[in-house]
Amino acid sequence: MYILSVGLNIRPFRYFYHNASMPMKLFLFTVGFLYLQLNVLMAKEKQKLTADIIITNGTIYTVDAKWHVYEAMAIKDGKILALGSDKKILTKYKSSKKINADKKFVYPGFIDAHCHFSAYGLDKYKCELSGTRSYAEVVSKVVAYDKTNTLSWVYGRGWDQNKWPVKEFPAKDTLDELFPDKPVILQRIDGHALLCNQKALDMANITRKTKIKGGTIEKDKDGNLTGILIDNAMDPAERLINTLPPNQANGYLMEAEKECYAAGLTGVVDCGVSKRIITILKRLYQNDTLSIGNYVLVSDDTDALNAYASAGRRQYGQMQIVGIKMYADGALGSRGACLKEDYTDRPGERGLLLAPKEHYDSMARTALQYDLQLCTHAIGDSANELMLKLYMPYLGGKNDKRWRIEHAQIVDPADQHYFKDYSVVPSVQPTHATSDAPWAETRLGRKRMKGAYAYNDLLKQAGYIALGTDFPVEDISPIATYFTAVYRTNKPKGIPFQPENALKKKDAIRGMTLWAAKSVFMDTKKGSLEPGKDADIVILDKDLMKAPQEQILKTKVIYTIMTGQIKYKR
Repeated sequence: MYILSVGLNIRPFRYFYHNASMPMKLFLFTVGFLYLQLNVLMAKEKQKLTADIIITNGTIYTVDAKWHVYEAMAIKDGKILALGSDKKILTKYKSSKKINADKKFVYPGFIDAHCHFSAYGLDKYKCELSGTRSYAEVVSKVVAYDKTNTLSWVYGRGWDQNKWPVKEFPAKDTLDELFPDKPVILQRIDGHALLCNQKALDMANITRKTKIKGGTIEKDKDGNLTGILIDNAMDPAERLINTLPPNQANGYLMEAEKECYAAGLTGVVDCGVSKRIITILKRLYQNDTLSIGNYVLVSDDTDALNAYASAGRRQYGQMQIVGIKMYADGALGSRGACLKEDYTDRPGERGLLLAPKEHYDSMARTALQYDLQLCTHAIGDSANELMLKLYMPYLGGKNDKRWRIEHAQIVDPADQHYFKDYSVVPSVQPTHATSDAPWAETRLGRKRMKGAYAYNDLLKQAGYIALGTDFPVEDISPIATYFTAVYRTNKPKGIPFQPENALKKKDAIRGMTLWAAKSVFMDTKKGSLEPGKDADIVILDKDLMKAPQEQILKTKVIYTIMTGQIKYKR
């Protein structure tokens, strides 16, 4: 009756209504009703708050303290406005841009807590040797690469002798025959060893008598150079390589960012970055050419420290200087990791430390002085013990400085308590465990394996753990990080490697999101989907929490959103 009276108070409507037939009256009544409803809806729409993006019809894992799961989310000015049911969000918010998640699965954007983002980009001109199955294949790839190579040198990276039928280091003889007048430098997958031809050794002034502290120059049984240089011994050869022009460097870094977004990454901890590269990154971030969150650990060389560490924490767009990266030892694959006892497969050798203790103390004092995190590469049990004990007087017990041990690959169970006692963050790479599984025990022996790749044990001590990939050493995929952390294998139905140290599903996701953010003091802004936090989001086609094991590695990224901006759409 109310609707009828509203209509009758409108003079034209009242006239036609009184003179109309009964069917016409019904029609006019219906028109009046719809008119009123439209006005009510329009009034309600005007009262709604405007969002830049609304995501609906999803399963949104917030990774907040209570692990809330919602259907919908509203985003404005790069921040999360609200989360809730579809009805709740659509009742309160409006937007010209809506994303129907189509029952897909929404997570905080993934953060790689230890990688080499800038090196990954700037290595793209090099001869790619990852996945080679023999030294013969390496040589074949190098020869093919050089047919179109316009540089005066050949630089390749990614070989791993542990994946070859003959698992010993290769020798330079074939390279000497094929490239007598051009330097050839081939970097091992872990970045801790080089294979150089004689031309490169000559240009680097490396002879049979050369000795380099913190490095190894390999020789054969007759004392002849094999071309293998390990850790600090690599430096003279590396200095032969000219730097890329800035315009080329810019393009490669932009390409690397696109690959990160396609993988679902919205943040990276870029480890051990030099002054020159930080300067390039700084410019690209200041003019918004790059946008991915980049938490830079400055290289521990004098130039980088003087230029950037001495300024303390600084932010340039989405890039921040957060800490110092230093190296205690080398890698297990090249037997540079510093062990308490001899290598099982090479008696008499225990690896090596890359610098004197005075250097490490100096870095600790610098980190304290400028309020930076100290983040130390430590692989072997001796290196881990040394660094954990070195941290002690500077940290003084429980603290919130968030100093980190990078890799924490082999930690004597007797030393693991230092992570808890001194609030040290274990920053680990689950794919290292599965990559090394076929040969790690050969290097270490069964007894030491108890403290190797012991991620769940470290989590229990530290209370949280940061997960990364170390790309380009391992694949860039955070899905592979999750899978290997949870299932301890790199195959859909593989046999788990030391399954007692697998992480729970929620903990693996936290390690790639909230805990990764916490490991660089970003957890108040990023790492979980909560009102007020940055809208860094990834949408996947599979549910990491519920999908069968054999389906996880097939997971595809549908969207990657960085501070409310769509950066990747499948």
